[in-house]
Amino acid sequence: MLKLKIILASTRQGRKGPAVAQWIVEAAKAHGAFDVELLDLAEVNLPFMDEPNHPRLKQYTHAHTKAWSATIESADAFIFVMPEYNFGYTAPLKNALDFVFQEWRNKPVGLVSYGGVSGGLRATQLLKPVLTAVQLTVAGEVPIPFFANFIGEDGVFTPNEILTKAATGMFGGIERWAKVLEPLR
Repeated sequence: MLKLKIILASTRQGRKGPAVAQWIVEAAKAHGAFDVELLDLAEVNLPFMDEPNHPRLKQYTHAHTKAWSATIESADAFIFVMPEYNFGYTAPLKNALDFVFQEWRNKPVGLVSYGGVSGGLRATQLLKPVLTAVQLTVAGEVPIPFFANFIGEDGVFTPNEILTKAATGMFGGIERWAKVLEPLR
């Protein structure tokens, strides 16, 4: 089974991202190809980048960086569950990406973005050059416009048929790209 790390990029109080993330975690488990782990950046709680050496050197001095490095290194693939803030992605996601470098290389990533009318697509477009720099391959996207409409009073995210099909397609892309990129790691 492929080790899939799902990274929840929203850290603010009152956030709705956990509902979206829980849906994608359950859907990824049901897909059957993945050993799934949710990494909530609010719980990971990385400080603002504080390493003295460039991440490409892998000469980490802090325990939190060494732990993050081991977590990212152990993954075969990722999904980022990310809101759009002011047409961009979150600072905690950028920080998490910047903490390590080699650990991301030659792995696929799926992007589950959420927001208003754009469904977070503006944020994913800004993120893509960063993903290219750390050599992550985008293997699929699931933009969720007006995402709050899919969250019931019970706090559970319930996707429609279009979102379910998009997630299934993304999982297939992640699975295929993980196999293609594996010899490069």
